[in-house]
Amino acid sequence: MSSALAHSASDEDFSPRALNLEQSPTFSGNEEEVEDDQAGGYSTRMEELLSDGDDEHGDAEADDDGGFVYDGVDADQVTGDNYRDQLRDVLGPENSYDESEEQEVELVLLQENNSASNELPRDVPHVDIQLDVSASTSASLVMSSFPHSRVGSPAPSGPFLQFPKPFLHPDVSRLRSFTPKASPTPSAGSPHAQALNSFSPSLSHFSEISRTSSPSTGNNGLPIVQEREVFRWSSLRSAGSQLYNQKPAKASSVLGDPIMGAPMVLAVNGFICVGTSKGRIFVFDFKQTLKCICGSDTSGSIVGPVSAVALSNDHTFIASGHTTGYIQLFNLKNPEVAARTVTPVTSAAVMSGRQEGHLTGSRIINISFVAGRHTAVVSADEHGLSFYHSLGKVLFVEASDTIRIFGNYHGEEASISGHPADPLSQQNALDRPSFRRRRQPRNTVLAMSTLPLGPLPHSTDAYQIAALLTPTKLVVVGLKPTPKTWLKIMRDEEQLSSPAYRRRGCLAWFPSVQDSSTEKSDKTVGMKNAKSGKLPRYTPTHPVLSYSWGSHVYLLRVHEQKIKQTVSNSRTGKTSEIEVGSLVFEEAGKWMMDDAVLAIQWLNVNQMAIFTATALSIYDVHGMKMVEAVRFDSSSLVSPSLGSTGNGSISYSESVRDIAHSIRTYKGKFFLLGRQELFVGTLLSWADRILSFVEQGDFLSAIDLTRTYYTGEAPGNRNGLPEDPEERQIVIADKIYDLMVASSRYAFSEDRMTDGTHASLDGRGVDRTSLFEDLVATCARACIALDDFDFLFEELFQQYENAGIYRMFLHQLEPFVLNGSISSMPPRITQRLVALHEEDGHPDLAERIIWHIEPSCLDINQAINLCRTHQLWDALVYVYTRALRDYVSPIIEFLALIRSLQQNPAPTDTVIKNAYKIYSYLATVLCGQIYPSQEPMEPEEASFAKRDVYSFVFCGHSTTWPAEGGNLVLTSQDESGTEPTYPYTRLLLRFDAESFLHCLDMAFEDSYLHDFSDMSRLMIVKILLDIMSSEDLSPSDATFMNIFIARNVPKYPYHIEVAPSVLHNILTALATQPEVETREDRQLAAEYLLSVYTPHDGDRVLQLFEDAGFYRILRSRYRHERRWGPLLTAFLHDPELHPSEIFSGLEEAIASAARDNKKQVPGDVINVLTTSLDQLLQVDVFATASLLDKHAPQLHETALERPPLSDDRDQFIYLNHLVPDSEYDQYSTTPSSPTHINSRLRHRFVSLQCRFAPAGVISVLKRLQDGIDWPTALSICEEAGAYDAVIWAVNYSGQPQEALSKADVFEKQLTLDLARTLASPAPGSTDSVNKCLNDLQAIGRRGISVCMEHSSSSSPAEVPLEDIWYQLLGSQIHTVQTLSACCSTGKGSDAGLEGEVLSTLRAIVQETFASLVSVSSTQAVSFPRLFKRLVDPAIHSGTTGILYTEFRAILTGMLESYRTDGDMLIISKHLIDRDVFDYVELYAKEKMRGWAPSCGVCSSCGRTLLPSQADVEGVQIRLSRTGTIYHLRCSALDS
Repeated sequence: MSSALAHSASDEDFSPRALNLEQSPTFSGNEEEVEDDQAGGYSTRMEELLSDGDDEHGDAEADDDGGFVYDGVDADQVTGDNYRDQLRDVLGPENSYDESEEQEVELVLLQENNSASNELPRDVPHVDIQLDVSASTSASLVMSSFPHSRVGSPAPSGPFLQFPKPFLHPDVSRLRSFTPKASPTPSAGSPHAQALNSFSPSLSHFSEISRTSSPSTGNNGLPIVQEREVFRWSSLRSAGSQLYNQKPAKASSVLGDPIMGAPMVLAVNGFICVGTSKGRIFVFDFKQTLKCICGSDTSGSIVGPVSAVALSNDHTFIASGHTTGYIQLFNLKNPEVAARTVTPVTSAAVMSGRQEGHLTGSRIINISFVAGRHTAVVSADEHGLSFYHSLGKVLFVEASDTIRIFGNYHGEEASISGHPADPLSQQNALDRPSFRRRRQPRNTVLAMSTLPLGPLPHSTDAYQIAALLTPTKLVVVGLKPTPKTWLKIMRDEEQLSSPAYRRRGCLAWFPSVQDSSTEKSDKTVGMKNAKSGKLPRYTPTHPVLSYSWGSHVYLLRVHEQKIKQTVSNSRTGKTSEIEVGSLVFEEAGKWMMDDAVLAIQWLNVNQMAIFTATALSIYDVHGMKMVEAVRFDSSSLVSPSLGSTGNGSISYSESVRDIAHSIRTYKGKFFLLGRQELFVGTLLSWADRILSFVEQGDFLSAIDLTRTYYTGEAPGNRNGLPEDPEERQIVIADKIYDLMVASSRYAFSEDRMTDGTHASLDGRGVDRTSLFEDLVATCARACIALDDFDFLFEELFQQYENAGIYRMFLHQLEPFVLNGSISSMPPRITQRLVALHEEDGHPDLAERIIWHIEPSCLDINQAINLCRTHQLWDALVYVYTRALRDYVSPIIEFLALIRSLQQNPAPTDTVIKNAYKIYSYLATVLCGQIYPSQEPMEPEEASFAKRDVYSFVFCGHSTTWPAEGGNLVLTSQDESGTEPTYPYTRLLLRFDAESFLHCLDMAFEDSYLHDFSDMSRLMIVKILLDIMSSEDLSPSDATFMNIFIARNVPKYPYHIEVAPSVLHNILTALATQPEVETREDRQLAAEYLLSVYTPHDGDRVLQLFEDAGFYRILRSRYRHERRWGPLLTAFLHDPELHPSEIFSGLEEAIASAARDNKKQVPGDVINVLTTSLDQLLQVDVFATASLLDKHAPQLHETALERPPLSDDRDQFIYLNHLVPDSEYDQYSTTPSSPTHINSRLRHRFVSLQCRFAPAGVISVLKRLQDGIDWPTALSICEEAGAYDAVIWAVNYSGQPQEALSKADVFEKQLTLDLARTLASPAPGSTDSVNKCLNDLQAIGRRGISVCMEHSSSSSPAEVPLEDIWYQLLGSQIHTVQTLSACCSTGKGSDAGLEGEVLSTLRAIVQETFASLVSVSSTQAVSFPRLFKRLVDPAIHSGTTGILYTEFRAILTGMLESYRTDGDMLIISKHLIDRDVFDYVELYAKEKMRGWAPSCGVCSSCGRTLLPSQADVEGVQIRLSRTGTIYHLRCSALDS
């Protein structure tokens, strides 16, 4: 079959010129072959069914091509059996303002193939459209087929000892201490057991009959799905042959043919008018018949090329503007000679004031007729001038009147059009910035157009409105009654910043038409008026102006507003009120395109076509959204300004995009003037798009597309469809059904078997299985949308059954059943579908089908037999409950399964899991829900189900079911065994008491048990007590029964009344049960019970609780009785408590005990703490230290003697926590001073600090200074080697010289040790050297701090500063000299280590000298005298050479350091000076240049800065550097 979608041009552009249409594979054959392929084919049938009328012309004419095609030959009148006639009833009236004219245009454009030429039309192919298609998927809630096996529960006993109990996990059971809500568990095959995988309907995909393109990624990252035709383009070949196929100029001169020139501009309005470069205008009708050629060779040589053309409203006159400034008016009755001619004027004539008009050589860029007049036109040229021309005659002599309505001549001062103070002008400014004079070059007119007359009169017609667009403003003027500017809108400053978008603008009017929202009511009123003899009156819409600047598009709606004004008669003096009209403009919308807009055209009242350089977009004005977008190449169209690029008046880049004159729309059709061809196009309606699939034979895509229109999900425009969803569905519903019928008949017809769709190039044939599979899925989706399945289950299934492929039908239908789209179908199909999976050996798939089908559609016998045979318990329950409304039979089936477990010593896990489903079923039904979906039942059905279940489960004896004609339901292992009382309850309890009681706990919350008298909570509790008294249950089962009763008695005190003796027995049983696993559960149940029952023997019960480990209850009781010692013991012995909970509880208890004992901790509490110290220290040392320090500090020494603190480091951590601001202080609550630590502990802590953290000894001494013995502390530090701490302590006692003497002694001792180590190195000596160096550095820095402290004091005379500095430097230099002498002997073997030692020591001396220099009180220290004392040979006899050498090295290093610092300061100064100069220079330039204002109005009040020229001197203005400008008075008010 031929496919209109088979050929695609380049994906990069939409270029009519670049399209090689003859190469399309679709049109590779001749016409006869195409007709043969389609004879009696599917597309013909689709065209017939989409038409509501009968085929009156037989099959001979049914094969005619009904698309918008042009074969280059003038067409005769078409017959009624064409494409549009078939869809006329479907399409309905489009939103057009003249339906009859549109039909006329459509009919004359349709060409039949019965002409002499058999050449097929050259359709312009569509282009790809990028759509965002997201598939919606649904998945059911995933529920496990059975719960996890219970962990830590009591060991089962009785007949089910060997079975694991998988129904409830201990963390899920409501009888446990943690009680999240549990959910009943369905089977694996239920709809909630697993997510549905891969059940979404697949798209049709089969060769040429139903094709889909593979998804790919577009430019925007969106998937490009199946190609969709948006526009249908065709070439007007007959007209184009006369416009483009002209002979060369030399041949024309030889043959005497006229030279018509190349096409330049286009106008379409009743006729197709094309202006040429030789000043001629071709006029064609829509049959492509050349009606006339306006102009002659003589006039063309004078007026020059046509640059603008317009057709009058009644299609009788043509106005043309030319590149030379001429304007001509042609009467089509006499087209050879211009009826009127407006010649351009000279500059001299304009300056003298004798003439107005376009200057000679000014290219006319726009021309337009005014309203319905023939001789009134408005024109605009490239220099920004626009004129109104009234081309009349007086006494048979031309009397043209020209009025300038916009622009200024070159050299003329720019003036403001309209009065700024005009209230109407301000009212219509739409909150835009007001007009102001600009210092810019003279503007050109980007676009100009007058408001055309619509099919309905409107009040704005009388004003004869014209809109002009310049790069900076939009101006709307009215020519009647007097010329007046009605609106000025200034362009935003931000848009002017882009040079590429600055000179891009266009506009288009849409006139008044009938309002579609009132169309029905207008027709009704019109019929009534017709009966009464009155003329019909219709409601018109307001005219709309669309205009663009750059990429921004705006909409303005205009209407008239009547204002009453009082007018006085000058002669009589009387006043009267008259109505004066004014135009009001309302902003109707705005949006932004991706690129600059090159042309705007209206398709209808709701849709606009917007052309950019690379795209053609259709915008829905009503919905304010883009509905279509295709690629477009603007360079393929004619630009009338291209010839002006040679003189430099316009650049080539701007000219090539000047295509607005090559694009026109008329009655919903596009007309494009290309460089090689003239094209016409149509935006496809919904029926066009459907038939485009039909013509290809892709009937499945046609059905899917029609369905999306029905549901409102179809992409793109919806031309021809009602806006109202209900009306749209009424229109489309019948078409979907007809498509499905025709598609199914075609798929199973004999014609399809011979039409070539099964043939392949190799002759082996093509597998069409996917065709029949996708037909089912497509029709199913359509029937789901229509909510009508008669066709699917009757006609279509019968066809598949007759063909013997019903299994294929069922397989394709199954996904829709599983996802819930189809839940009801005839029982015969359900029977086939279930049997299909049973035959294939997949009973689990059959179970899924049973789940998702309405019970009334099932074959009950088939379903029950299937479920019993394959152990499909969930499905069996579903059939019983939903189809038969029998809620007892599922219990009987499960009880029989449980009974079989008693007789089977080795059951499988599957059998056990299935048996446990009885508890899920009971919990669901007793809560009024459907099993297993948990959907709520209807109230009446829920009551019925609960009554039956309760009556059966708690029946006191074995019973028969059904009640009439049923069998006796037994529970004993042997058939002849004795049945106990309440047999079914006992069996459920013996199998798993916890699971059964869990179900009852959920059921107790339902209101049924206190709304109905046949069963109550008290009755159930009494039955359980009766069963428990028989003592035939295991201890664990009895435990859970006690827990259940204990927890529910307090919850329902008005419904469950039990004797106190029974409650006492239950409480005692909970406390005496030895099971450790259920201790917390039993304790929680006991707490519940104690809330409503107080035992008479409290002491005995407390002892039982203590033996049972119910510490939470004990704590509550002891706290209530204010027994603090036992309360602490209960906290300490509870293994369930977190350490933080233990200590917080102890803290609270001890504090409460102290409050009761006059703020003294009682002795019993102290005793408990003393005996529990080991346990507390093992739990948390820090928290224990904090607790004891706050409440029992006398226990610190006892705690340190305990085994947990036997290690010295643990003692250090313990004591360190008691010192505030320490690194171990995370739990500390001690005050800033550790007053609770005695002197012995303080000394112990200092000793441990020196051992484990010597760097912090000084800080410890500061914190412990008030409670220590200083000589003892100094002795401890000196023995531990904390020399800097000793120096600090001596200086702190006010003896700086003594402190430095200590430093000298320590340094000499360390120097001696260091010299010995260097002289006799041994393994590990490096660590000793490093330790000595660290100690020397610490001593040196501490000595520096001592000297600096006293040097900075206010009274330096108290301490001889020079002496202490000399003392410090002398000892340091002596150390350096001694080690330098030792190293110079060469006895040491490690030269690198020796060098490191000397450099470190010299750095200490340098640091000391630097500190000496930096102190501010150096006047008390004479540096020369100090230096002389340091180098005195008398002091250092025998070491002069070494002494001077060391001093030279030290001083050289200091000087180098100072020199480096000086260089850095100089560099920084230069950098700062340079930056300061640059910024000052920039500031000076900015200040000299001045600041430009951002707008021409006051930023505060919003008024103009200079109301008039006279107020210039009196107005004071302030301008900020940010560009904000305002009146000075407004600034004062704001401040």
